[in-house]
Amino acid sequence: MPITPLMPVYPRCDVRPVRGEGCYLIGERGERYLDFASGIAVNALGHGHPKLVRAIADQAATLMHVSNLYGSPQGEHFAQRLVDATFADTVFFTNSGAEAVECAIKTARRYHYANGNPQRHTLITFNNAFHGRTMGAISATNQPKMRDGFEPLLPGFAYAPFDDLEAALALVNDHTAGFLVEPVQGEGGIRPASDAFLKGLRAACDAHGLLLVLDEVQCGYGRTGKLFAHELYGLTPDIMAVAKGIGGGFPLGACLATEEAAKGMVFGTHGSTYGGNPLAMAAGEAVLDVLLEPGFLERVSTMGERLRAALEQMIPNHDTLFESVRGKGLMLGLKLKDSAVVRDFVAHARDHHGLLTVAAGDNVVRILPPLVIEEAHIVECVEKLSEAARSFAPALAA
Repeated sequence: MPITPLMPVYPRCDVRPVRGEGCYLIGERGERYLDFASGIAVNALGHGHPKLVRAIADQAATLMHVSNLYGSPQGEHFAQRLVDATFADTVFFTNSGAEAVECAIKTARRYHYANGNPQRHTLITFNNAFHGRTMGAISATNQPKMRDGFEPLLPGFAYAPFDDLEAALALVNDHTAGFLVEPVQGEGGIRPASDAFLKGLRAACDAHGLLLVLDEVQCGYGRTGKLFAHELYGLTPDIMAVAKGIGGGFPLGACLATEEAAKGMVFGTHGSTYGGNPLAMAAGEAVLDVLLEPGFLERVSTMGERLRAALEQMIPNHDTLFESVRGKGLMLGLKLKDSAVVRDFVAHARDHHGLLTVAAGDNVVRILPPLVIEEAHIVECVEKLSEAARSFAPALAA
């Protein structure tokens, strides 16, 4: 069979969306799906949000792209807003989360180079992490499914069990640049770090002159009920990679850093043809406008608590299939019993009950609704999950 025009690297399902309306996707045959996947935590404002649509349309008609050889009023304004809202002093805009992680890695290494310690180039990362699909990003994880067939990978990474502070600290040596960690592992199974773990990494960085680099590509941008997940832990990073929700569906990412951490990133050390283009900046501004509206993030927390409570109430009715709920805010995971295969259940809920979720590691269903969900969407989600569990259970038993 000949290769398909779209390179066949995705196991694409039969859902073929052509339109989105709020929290729903509509397929090419007119079928409707409740979208609790959100493009894997990207569509923070759902589909067709009028403010985002208008901002993109107006900017597209004005100016879409110019080279970064020129001044960027749009980029300067958006960067200043992010600096004002976060720990950061400076921002580099990218087109994706993987590029934001790449910039974060380069920034961390360059910091030590600028300090006269080029040997301090190794970042300690964590098992089951997902940082993207570029060569640098797959080198930062020890998952064979990401790495196999792409060797030789980049040196300069060491791997410890996630949420194991003692194991992480045991890897620190004269070559260590810092730690690269997701406060809440997404693809790894919606696993929030413990307070002691993240605070222990921060303390180690402070004690040894290392950098704490956070990957908040999936867990950031309001997903946990805070603008960024590290706020839940009462600490700040030195460098942070963000993307997904930052553009609400428009390709956009960013690397944020303190002035100290970014001291080595001077003229010529990094760049991007498209990064920070005016169209992306307009999308980013529109999303941030909504997230920073009074009460918006508090409402995300409230909806997250209600969704979690509804899921926990549902579990006893299907306790041969569901085990527990975990996560933060509207980044929740529904762990299945070992007798079930998460990809099979996600496909069953999608194909037979019109509910879109995402499979994750550790046999977990990722539930990542738009941040603008209403009570009715929570009710509908839990009803569809219950119906899917009922019809899935006989097949499981067979």
